[in-house]
Amino acid sequence: MERIGFVGVGLMGHGMAANILAAGHPLTVIAHSNRTPVEDLVSKGAEEAADLAALARASDIVHICAPGSPQVEAIVDGMIDHLPEGAVVVDCSTSNPVSTEALAAKLDERGFAMADAPLGGTPVQAEAGELTAMVGATEETFTRIEPVLATWAKTIRRVGEPGAGHKMKLLNNFVSLGYAAIYAEALVLAEKSGLGIQTFHSVIGGSRMDCGFYQTFMGYAAEGNREAHKFTLTNALKDMNYLAAFAEGTGVANPVGATARDSFDAAVKAGGDGPEDYVPHLVDFVGRANGIDR
Repeated sequence: MERIGFVGVGLMGHGMAANILAAGHPLTVIAHSNRTPVEDLVSKGAEEAADLAALARASDIVHICAPGSPQVEAIVDGMIDHLPEGAVVVDCSTSNPVSTEALAAKLDERGFAMADAPLGGTPVQAEAGELTAMVGATEETFTRIEPVLATWAKTIRRVGEPGAGHKMKLLNNFVSLGYAAIYAEALVLAEKSGLGIQTFHSVIGGSRMDCGFYQTFMGYAAEGNREAHKFTLTNALKDMNYLAAFAEGTGVANPVGATARDSFDAAVKAGGDGPEDYVPHLVDFVGRANGIDR
């Protein structure tokens, strides 16, 4: 069994790591700010590393779930001198594809491999082993890591070489976060016009316009569950900034993406920058900007 290292056992990473461990892989984790998920995994048989160097030495394949590219780059820098021969780094974060491609080249020069496997799904799906993985990797690396990915992902798609997974993830998030910006504005318009959120939901819910993302968004907007979709507004803004850079680097005009990005930017600047300010809460910030305080 491949020895797995896991950096970032937070909202998504804890469930993923738990499924890797349950499948029988030796697992090494490292603590950051919250020790609770680390202690839970250690109680189930994982080892805790004192630092990144120790985690690297104990791992054949290292998973990273970090906030973004600067953190991923720092983590790789902390491990690269200590990885065993033939090691693979799997970045499950939503990262900048330019950074991913540069890291892949850097690791390749040292005899290591890089794969980007960003996630689709929620923390609940992570715990259940039912995430989606969009994978950028060489065919050889993909063949090696696929059985490990299958411990936490129900759907696995190799979409190209290193960097391709993060490109696909940004497109995925463009669609989902674009929906969020539209939903928030539509709901505020419904509320202020006198129709109301519940009337809107009674028509759109269950119609052709319904989808899984709509359901988790409305889990808060219509039903009041603040944890219906635990993806922060700051992460959403970060992803939309990465999308803007991706579009610019590709030479594609992205006016809809820019508009959606502005909605998240306004929410974050208005105070939505906390660790429990999630994407569905965007409706509150759009509402307050329009004189509605739900």
